Amino acid sequence: MTSEIKEEVIDLIKKLPDDVTLEDIQYHLFVKQKLKIAENQIKEGNTIPHYEVMERIKKKWFK
Repeated sequence: MTSEIKEEVIDLIKKLPDDVTLEDIQYHLFVKQKLKIAENQIKEGNTIPHYEVMERIKKKWFK
């Protein structure tokens, strides 16, 4: 698992432009991490239906 993660990070960095900054790399790693977390949540069935999200938004913003 660890070597798989390292390979993913290396591949990500290789795909970035040569003038990439450390901040750019951090951002891309952050987004990749968030997407992996979301994928795992979907696989585990930890999702909220769209209509429920809309109801929550209405309750929060349109009191």
